[in-house]
Amino acid sequence: MSLETTSPARSHGLVCGDMLPGAGNRITDVPGVKVGHQTVIEGNLRTGFTAVLPHSGNIFLEKIPAAADVINGFGKSAGLMQIEELGTLETPILLTNTFGIGTGINALIRRELAENPEIDRSGGTVNPLVMECNDGYLSDINAIALTEADAFSALAAASSDFEQGNVGAGTGMSAFGFKGGIGTASRVFELDRGQFTLGTLVQANFGKPGDLTLPDGRKPHPNNTDQTEERGSVIIVVATDVPLESRQLKRVARRAAAGLGRLGAFYGNGSGDISLAFTTAYRVPHFIEGDFVAREILQEGRIDVLFKAVAETTQEAVLNAMISAPAMRGYKGRSRPSLRDWLNGLD
Repeated sequence: MSLETTSPARSHGLVCGDMLPGAGNRITDVPGVKVGHQTVIEGNLRTGFTAVLPHSGNIFLEKIPAAADVINGFGKSAGLMQIEELGTLETPILLTNTFGIGTGINALIRRELAENPEIDRSGGTVNPLVMECNDGYLSDINAIALTEADAFSALAAASSDFEQGNVGAGTGMSAFGFKGGIGTASRVFELDRGQFTLGTLVQANFGKPGDLTLPDGRKPHPNNTDQTEERGSVIIVVATDVPLESRQLKRVARRAAAGLGRLGAFYGNGSGDISLAFTTAYRVPHFIEGDFVAREILQEGRIDVLFKAVAETTQEAVLNAMISAPAMRGYKGRSRPSLRDWLNGLD
């Protein structure tokens, strides 16, 4: 496997770190993980849903270990409280705009009720996980236009192969004064029992114009921007096939902030910066007989390789989101230029 595995950033000579990328350099290099989008571009709308499915089975009955780290809490995500308490994820993950949270919650609840009629009868309630960024600069967010059908379309589109940039929940995003969006990257590494993978997906909607720092030291500044302060948010979803417990996953999630820092972010007052990590290495059954369960997890002294991998993939995923996103004009005629155009000398 070559260090030159393709990605939008690498195609422009921007390499983040020295670890090997996975075969597709995306979160779906982690076996079983799938991603789908529903993009809405019509009239004043530039918005959508992005769905992340940790596995293709019944996620409510076969939960997975998970943890979140709130880097800066100016956000409206739903479902994080129970993940913090119980350390498991029991629905797919939906990303959307700030005012799409309620719609996403309802869609996930309906999905799980259809698959698990015993919910709230004999099986307890369900904890839907929906995370958000504000796309109101380029989209008429007050229209509250996204529907449950849009969420279901994103879930149904989930695949190991998916687009980056102006798609799904990334459609109306802005980053460092440029067009933001959805981006992804992955790294592979060796542990005692063979090769393992860590992959990251971001919804990039953060950063002050002029603060962006590329891996080669250049600092792009967009032309004709009226943004003078740090604003927005970033959602980071991290997947791995290394067996970790939720406490360790929280430590991994926290290190995503290192990747943001390499780009020039400082987690401003009005930015909702949230990182969620999960492992597909084992599942946690909803119904368990007996009082004790056995778990085999990574020994703490070997966890640094995951810390490094999440920093590298977060940095590269943001760049991939921005480079993949063409310039866009949206609500009230507002526009965001493309980082790709700047790199190609067109901005």
